[in-house]
Amino acid sequence: MSRTVAVVLGVLCIAMGLLWTFQGLGYVGGSPMTGVTLWAVVGPVLALAGLALVVVGGRARRRE
Repeated sequence: MSRTVAVVLGVLCIAMGLLWTFQGLGYVGGSPMTGVTLWAVVGPVLALAGLALVVVGGRARRRE
């Protein structure tokens, strides 16, 4: 996986994780996910996985 792909995928995971967290906590309405505790737990897990992807992608050395 290239560095750019890892970082972009990581940022998308962070964004989705934050959205799911806020929906699960009831801060973002208009979805069947709103107020469901499962999403308040899954969201931070996804955000942390995305953060790990960003860190790994940012530290990966380019092959020459």
